[in-house]
Amino acid sequence: MRTAYIRVGENPEVRPPSKGGGWIVDGEGFRRLVDMEIQKAQRLRYCVSLLCIAADRSSPDGEQPAAASLAERVIPLIRSTDVVNCWTTPCLGLMLVDADITGLPSIADRLTTRLETFLWSAGGACYPQTATHADHIFHQAHHMMTKAQGDGGGRLYLPS
Repeated sequence: MRTAYIRVGENPEVRPPSKGGGWIVDGEGFRRLVDMEIQKAQRLRYCVSLLCIAADRSSPDGEQPAAASLAERVIPLIRSTDVVNCWTTPCLGLMLVDADITGLPSIADRLTTRLETFLWSAGGACYPQTATHADHIFHQAHHMMTKAQGDGGGRLYLPS
């Protein structure tokens, strides 16, 4: 058996999965993985979903969450085939392999229970149901999350 390792950046923040959880990767690696997974899904005909979750303080006196601590909260709740990326604002991007759009509400419910002290907002998109390529899925998921934030948070928005 031959093992190959892919280096995704000069200083990648790639950590192995926690026991029973997914991977945390840097931004460049996350985009590459989503693109590669969608290409593979096109050939093998399965779904790939992207879920964006933002967390804000629940009150003006509350502490602003750090994206890395949010990732540590949700990583044990996802599968080892799934990937998490921490964005600069307190926001996470999650690539969920073989998860379709109808499964995203229950996945978001499970993940946001770990964010109960924060006001969260989420948006999602899915290949091939709502997006046809990686750039489109990123745009849709982020747009839906931003819309949920604008409407007061505490909700998941999905494209119709």
